[in-house]
Parts: sequence; structure tokens; C-alpha cells
Amino acid sequence: MSKKKVNIVFDIGKTNKKFFLFDKNYKEVVREYTELPLTTDEDNYPTEDLAALQHWIKDNFNAILDHAEYEVKAINFSTYGASFVHLDQKGNVLTPLYNYTKPMDEEILDLFYEKHGSKLKIARETASPQAGMLNSGLQLFWLKYKHPEIFRKIRYSLHLPQYLSYLFTGICVSEFTSIGCHTNLWDYDKADYHDWVYEEEIDALLPPIVPTSASINTSYRNKKIKIGVGIHDSSSALLPYILSKKEPFLLLSTGTWSISLNPFNDESLTDEDIENNCLNYMRIDGKRVKASRFFMGNEYKIQVEKLCAYYGKEYGFHREVQFDQDLYLRLMKNKNIYFRFEGIILKRKMISETDLKSFTTFEEAYHQLMIELMDLQIHTIKNAIGNSDVENIYIDGGFTDNDVFMKLMSHHFQHYNVMSTHSPLGSALGASMVISNKKIDETFLQQHYQMKVLQPLILNL
Repeated sequence: MSKKKVNIVFDIGKTNKKFFLFDKNYKEVVREYTELPLTTDEDNYPTEDLAALQHWIKDNFNAILDHAEYEVKAINFSTYGASFVHLDQKGNVLTPLYNYTKPMDEEILDLFYEKHGSKLKIARETASPQAGMLNSGLQLFWLKYKHPEIFRKIRYSLHLPQYLSYLFTGICVSEFTSIGCHTNLWDYDKADYHDWVYEEEIDALLPPIVPTSASINTSYRNKKIKIGVGIHDSSSALLPYILSKKEPFLLLSTGTWSISLNPFNDESLTDEDIENNCLNYMRIDGKRVKASRFFMGNEYKIQVEKLCAYYGKEYGFHREVQFDQDLYLRLMKNKNIYFRFEGIILKRKMISETDLKSFTTFEEAYHQLMIELMDLQIHTIKNAIGNSDVENIYIDGGFTDNDVFMKLMSHHFQHYNVMSTHSPLGSALGASMVISNKKIDETFLQQHYQMKVLQPLILNL
């Protein structure tokens, strides 16, 4: 019996670690999820357990190699960004994989801006809103001045996707999508590392840049396998759309963060963009993607928990709420702000506390919450569209199942083609596609993403 040829993708999120097999037509053959317990760094701050992650990857890989049904042709990795693995001359790991939510010492941040320019200047030039460890380049600066004895031992610093590739190839490389995701490393106008990287001699620790589509042919247990160099997950999730759609579009990726990604806007960021939490990601060819984000899913969860407690509903009740046009129109007649948001830093009228007394039912308060979140969503999408010719908006992620959110999107963006797409494959599919030479066409998204066109609402406003 001939074996089924497959590509393996390890898709490493902060919470879920996923493992996929795809056939030559990108059909999912196997998918497995796991959650791995965290460990702590030297300050007792929770962080990814790199050793546990390596074991899980190697165990799954070896199990598939031994499997009678499959022949592995290629392997690739998509992971979250802003995370470095630092290696010494012998390839040993020198530090924990520092968590990008770990607070950074204020005196080190002050030193950085004193030496290299103001927060706003650095943010604009590197297209990275300033956020401490979330700007992974700052981690290297922090190590240099906080732990100089460790910093001196570093031979190479690899972003997490490239480190996972290195485990299989022993070759250290850098690639655009990891360099370009809010790292503070890349000067987008110069199309090179930022001056501060050279001034601090950090460029010597960053391996040569190769295309994201590069792969290394290797022999593993007498089998020839193509190993990809890894890809940052946000850029990877965008890739199937870029490869199959010719006309300009915006992808709204919803979840804990709501991120508007526009691969057809290459304007430099302005000071105002930075204040509105805009940033750039990088396409696999090094071109910029204008993005704007806000912490929508996080805020939604906080507020829905409060609604459930106030109205005596079990958490989960909100998932059944359908859009009610009469309710919506009534709320819009007396439009005001009733919710005090806790985790969102975008400009909006601040009120001292949430007012739920104005709403008689859970459904009414829930519609009001969605109206207030949608106001911010409209703002971030328009920022990302800018002056570009976008006519199509694709929405993916958790909020595609939220009837109120989707109806409001179709209403507010009725002059666009708004489509919901549903793919549990997300960034894994992009990682599989980037190391394959197979061309795809317009029908690809229809087949793989359960694409639905949203009808605009006809409202008598």
C-alpha cells in the first residue's frame, strides 16, 4: 500500500500547541491540540517551558515518521512572536524564553530612549507601538544592560519559529515575518535594521536573513525531508488570502485581540497612527502590512462576565443572543456611553463606572456593549484601510460566530463586500503553503474557509 504524502506543521500559540498534517491539496489529515504547563524564569515570572515544548514536538514528529500510513515530505512551524531564544557558541540555550508580558525595568527603558530617541520616534520608525518586552528587540537591549555576563555569551538570538526550525536543521537564520512584528528591530522606511541595532552591535547576534519560503533539505533517519524556516503566526494567517485573492482586501482577525490587517497599504506610519495603536507586520516578501489592533476579545469577556452576574445568567448565555433590529434602533436613538472599559487604551469618553440600571434585560445591555465595541472596531478598521483601494473585508476568528457583531459589521461596512470566513486551520495552513510551490486560485478560500457573504441590513434609521 502506498503511503500518503503529508506536510507537518507545528502551530505554537501561547495557550494551545497544535500539530497538523496536511495532504498535497492542503486538506487537513490529522490535528492534535495540547496545553503544556508553564515554568518560571529567574524572577519567578511564568513563561513557556522550552524543554517541554521540544519534547512534545520531537515525540509527535517521531511518531508520524514511524507511522505506517504517512510519508513526511516537509515540516514547518508557525508561532507567536516577540520571543527570542538565545544560544551560545555550542548551541546551548542561555536563558528562559522570556514571556512578552513580563514587565521591563523602567531604568533600562529610560536608558534606551535616552540613547536612541524618543518613544514616539522609535515607535514610528520601527512601526512598533512601545510595549517593553513585546518589542522583542528591547529584550536584547535589556539583557545587555541587566545581565551583561549572559549577553556576552550569546552567539545567536533566534525568534521562536526559527529556533524550532533550528532544532531540526542545526542552521541559524532570521526571516522577515518574525523581524517585522513589533520588534523595534526594523526600520521600515530604510528597509534595514534600525540604527540602534547597529549602534548596540546587536546585528552581530542576528543570523543572516533568508526568505520565509526558504527551506533546508535534510536527511532524517534516512528519509529526505524539507524543513521550513518558520513563520510568525499573524503573517501566516494572512498568507492564504494573499496567495488566492488578487484584488485588495482587509482581513479582520478576531479573538483576544481584534487585528485589522491591510497588505495593500504601504504608507509610513504617522504619530497619530502610533497613538491609535497602529503597527506594521511584514509580508513574506518583506513588504509592509498596515495593521491596527485593540484588545476587543479581552474586554468583551470581562464585560460579559459582569453582565451574566448582574442579570443572573450562566456564562455562555451570551452565545445564544441574536441580533434584534428593534432593540438596536431604540438604543441608537439615545446613543450614549454606558460601559467603562478596563483593558482598552483607545481614546473614548471615560465614565466612572458602568451603568446597567438603564437596561431592563440582558439582551438589551448586551446589544449596547456590542454597539460600544463596534464604535472602536470601525475606528481601527478605517485606520488600517487609510487611502488604499480596499473593497473586500474578510472576517475570521472567534467573533464570526457572534450574530450581533457580524450584523453590525455588515451594516457599518455596507459599501464593502463583507465576508465571514471560518477556518480552524488559521496560521497552520499558511505555514504549510509557504514551503510548497503549489499554486492556488480564487476558489481556494471557498473550499477551505466556508466563506459567506454578509447581506447589509436594511434599517429604517
